[in-house]
Amino acid sequence: MHYQRNSSQFKEAILNKLSQSGLSVRKFAQQEGINLSTLYSWQKQFNTSGFSVSKDSSSDKWSSEAKFAAVLETSTLSEIELSEYCRKNGLFPDQLKTWKLACMAANTGKPVKTAKATPSHKSDKKRIKELERELNRKEKALAETAALLVLRKKFNAYWEEKEDS
Repeated sequence: MHYQRNSSQFKEAILNKLSQSGLSVRKFAQQEGINLSTLYSWQKQFNTSGFSVSKDSSSDKWSSEAKFAAVLETSTLSEIELSEYCRKNGLFPDQLKTWKLACMAANTGKPVKTAKATPSHKSDKKRIKELERELNRKEKALAETAALLVLRKKFNAYWEEKEDS
């Protein structure tokens, strides 16, 4: 499909392509030959006009059953149909991809990594901090000893010169 460059359909298509590309806005702008500030203004324009909802707020409202249903519902859609579905439901295609991966991971039997630290993990971290502090203290002591040795050599060399003169 070919849209006029300044039409809202063109801007919408470019923003959809950006969200699906996985690229930074800067790299995407360079790749598409669009001014970076223009791309940012389009994002701002469509975000304020209800084009999209923030990724965090929209995904927080979905239950795990609803996410799974959305993944099932969109699994056979084309890219255009998927974009339309996402617009209607206030989602991003990336969110659906993430949900799909989470659904697949749930069926692998592998436990999903959590951010919570186990008690042994906490004790390991504490032990590492203690060892780092001890190492730092010993490095300082070694540096001080080396400095004293250098000063002693200089002092001895100075007095030897004085005695020779």
